[in-house]
Amino acid sequence: EEDQDHLILANMDGRPTCDQCGKTFTRMSGLKKHLHSHTGEKPYSCDQCGKTFTTAVILKTHQRIHTGERPYSCDQCGKTFTFPSHLKIHLRIHTGERPYSCDQCGKTFTMASNLNNHQRIHAGERPYNCDQCGKTFTRMSGLKIHQRIHNGERPYDCDQCGKTFTTADDLKIHQRIHTGEKPYSCDQCGKTFTQMVVLKTHRRIHTGERPYGCDQCGKTFTTMTGLTAHHRIHTGERPYTCDQCGKTFTQMAGLKTHHRIHTGERPYHCDQCGKTFTQMAGLKTHQRSHTGERPYDCDQCGKTFTQMSGLKRHQRSHTGERPYYCDRCGKAFITADDLKIHQRVHTGERPFCCDQCGKTFTKKDGLQTHLRIHRGEKPYGCEHCQKTFSTADHLEHHQQSHTGERP
Repeated sequence: EEDQDHLILANMDGRPTCDQCGKTFTRMSGLKKHLHSHTGEKPYSCDQCGKTFTTAVILKTHQRIHTGERPYSCDQCGKTFTFPSHLKIHLRIHTGERPYSCDQCGKTFTMASNLNNHQRIHAGERPYNCDQCGKTFTRMSGLKIHQRIHNGERPYDCDQCGKTFTTADDLKIHQRIHTGEKPYSCDQCGKTFTQMVVLKTHRRIHTGERPYGCDQCGKTFTTMTGLTAHHRIHTGERPYTCDQCGKTFTQMAGLKTHHRIHTGERPYHCDQCGKTFTQMAGLKTHQRSHTGERPYDCDQCGKTFTQMSGLKRHQRSHTGERPYYCDRCGKAFITADDLKIHQRVHTGERPFCCDQCGKTFTKKDGLQTHLRIHRGEKPYGCEHCQKTFSTADHLEHHQQSHTGERP
């Protein structure tokens, strides 16, 4: 065998060469291992999972997955790795090195594979496609994660609450709910976030950037999801349906919040008075009743409001806009709630009932005023004679006896 190797070395000018691809090697053993790549031979097999490899070295490295051995550690943060190549890539986080650059847009990357995937954006190449729905992806990993939607696989589970996820990243983000970790901070207002993507969206509040525009009405949005949900106003699409009452919604978030009506869940509570809410937005608005904060003010009369929706409704008193119309009599209203209450005139619906005498009312405040009769409450007092009344209307009518005014 030594003589045969010597003859080959001499024939190849001192360097063994592959006769299929021309690659050269310093040793014959290297050439023999390389030939497995052409023949497809994988003579080294893992005794735990059966996976096969072309060399003993690659098999040994693979077995670290089973043993949990991670012999390569970062001397800056202590993170460990199974492969030296992974450590080398990780170190670029600390050094800031991004040696791979896109020649079309200049974006830089720590890995050549990330650059290759990025370049598919420019080329429009999406080589991996789902055989069930036809959706295409730039990466095989993206396709594998997507396929979990079809097969229902959620391999990552939270050890604190049992919730499961399709990706390790989603699990990591979820765990921040339990730990309270918010590692991404806005450099303008100091607000912190659990995800970088949420921070990026938040920054648009400061910059005024609204990059997503509706091609039908021109309205702009800070996020693509906001635009997608808005489009459904034009199309009438309401793809999310409650399985208990059949009510439909344009967004999954709306359905989730609605479900709490059926379950009775009110996960957001005020730490000052204990009142609970189905939505965080409801809690934030409520807390302004304790702080006195009224951040929305009318530029015409200066009146302030705790909610933007309250300001918008108020502004209609200046513009005269009454966008809600009754389809039976044509009467117009400033708010959808006012229209809903008015329609009870036509339907005869009186949903608010006194639990003491059974009298019914079209409006909740009508019931609340009525209950004062049973409780003996008379909160409205006459400044002339100190006589008290249960309603402001009754007080106003009484005061005419002092002024001599007749209706």
